[in-house]
Amino acid sequence: MYKRIPAHIGVIPDGNRRWAVENGYDKHDGYAHGVQPGFALYELMLEHGIKEATFYGFTRDNNKRAMVQREAFTQACIESVRTLSGRDANLLVIGNTDSSAFPEELLPYANRRVCFGKGLIKLNFLVNYDWEWDLRHALEHGAIASAEISRIDLLIRWGGCRRLSGFLPVQSVYADIYIVEHYWPDFDKQHFLAALDWYQDCDVTLGG
Repeated sequence: MYKRIPAHIGVIPDGNRRWAVENGYDKHDGYAHGVQPGFALYELMLEHGIKEATFYGFTRDNNKRAMVQREAFTQACIESVRTLSGRDANLLVIGNTDSSAFPEELLPYANRRVCFGKGLIKLNFLVNYDWEWDLRHALEHGAIASAEISRIDLLIRWGGCRRLSGFLPVQSVYADIYIVEHYWPDFDKQHFLAALDWYQDCDVTLGG
C-alpha cells in the first residue's frame, strides 16, 4: 500500500490532561485513558511492518507536576509494560534510574533490551527521561545513554503542540514531524494512516 515505510517511528502521546478536563475528569485521570491507544498503535505498527518505535512515557520535567498526576502517569507506564510483557516485542526502557522518580517496578527492563514473545518489533519506552542526562552520559561514558536507539525517520505528536519537548534530540536530528491535532486518548487508526500518507511525500535527503 505504501512505497515508503519509516523504519523507526517516534511517538509523543500528548494531551492526556486536556482530554480529561474536556471530558469531565480530573487531570490525572487522563493518563489511564492513554494506555489502550498505545496498544492500538502497536498493532497498527506490526501490521505495517514498522521495525522500531519509541514512545514518550514521562520526563524529569514532568515530575514538577502535582503528586497525584505523577503517580498517575507513573502507574500508566507500569501498566503499559506489564501488558506488553504478554505481547511480542523487544523492549528497551530508557531513563535515569538513579532518580527516585524512576519506578522500581520497571528496573528489570531499564537500560537493557528484554524480549517478550516473538520480539516482532523493537519498542523503546522513555521513562523518567531527561535529554541533558542522555547527552551528559556521553561525556562520562563515551556514548549517549540512548545509544542503542536508532535514528528516527518519522515523529508523530498528538495533542496539537509543535515542539520536541526534549524527545531524543540526537535520534530526532533528521526526523520528519507530523502533528495530530487530536488528544492522545482520542487516538484513531486514521491518525496513523494519515501520518504515513504524509510521509510518502517527505523529501528525505539527510542533509545531502
